[in-house]
Amino acid sequence: MTPYIPWIIFGVIVLTALSLDLFLFNRRARDMGIKEATLWSLFWIGLAFLFNVGIYFWHGSSTAVAFLTGYLIEESLSVDNLFVFLMIFAYFGVKAKYQHKVLFWGIVGVFVMRGTFILAGVTLLNRFHWLIYLMGAFLLFTGIKMALHKDKKMEPGRNPVLRLARRIFPIADDGDDGRFFLRRRGRTFITPLFIVVAVVESTDLLFAVDSIPAVFAITTDPFVVFTSNIFAVMGLRALFFLVENILHKFHHLQKGLSFILIFIGLKMFGGIFDFHLSPVISFAVILGVLIMSLVLSVIFPKKI
Repeated sequence: MTPYIPWIIFGVIVLTALSLDLFLFNRRARDMGIKEATLWSLFWIGLAFLFNVGIYFWHGSSTAVAFLTGYLIEESLSVDNLFVFLMIFAYFGVKAKYQHKVLFWGIVGVFVMRGTFILAGVTLLNRFHWLIYLMGAFLLFTGIKMALHKDKKMEPGRNPVLRLARRIFPIADDGDDGRFFLRRRGRTFITPLFIVVAVVESTDLLFAVDSIPAVFAITTDPFVVFTSNIFAVMGLRALFFLVENILHKFHHLQKGLSFILIFIGLKMFGGIFDFHLSPVISFAVILGVLIMSLVLSVIFPKKI
């Protein structure tokens, strides 16, 4: 199989799934219920696992385990960041029926931004291997910082993209019909909903600063890093509607994620001491920590 075939297969799968999502199943703006969100979450997770089976037959078990580990890391970090999406939607007063649309078009921008980020990262790591230790130090710092700060606070109004948009573009005061642009008096206005998409895009870029280096600790194969990232992010939209009302119950998840980032950061320094963990052990540790953090959240609920 030529190296381009897997990329083509991945592109066809993603474009087909997103087209069906936008033009067939979600043509009209509406609120996504729990049942529908559950089915869509299972669909995206199942699609990722089917793709992983294809990777297994294409390139063997080690690459398949690397994909699965990268997918798990990205998905778990994304779940934690759903809190931030909730804050953004609450700040801008985005109606429930438009939230799916915002997240959908946010995904489109993610393809370009994360693709560029990953390509640059792979190129730099191939030329300057010592950068892996810089990434490890960054993940250690992020993990420790996450462990010491209990609550993730964010002020969407201070987002630099929002400030720039307000200075450059004329903004319509209304635009409550789900459109991103309005044409009035010969001028084109952007709507508040378009600004929300821009804020979500810029926020995701900050998320990628944590998650992509973490996946680089598992593999530097650009195909595995990119596809595992994109599959995880695509399933994030449905997962958002599924868990938005119960996120607060998983209060130990942040501690688990901080441990994972510290673990991955230390793993990156293994090359200095000629110590390397197998992909299977790394996957088992990450999965075990996530399960433990969720179980502890249920056994020891947060005191109100």
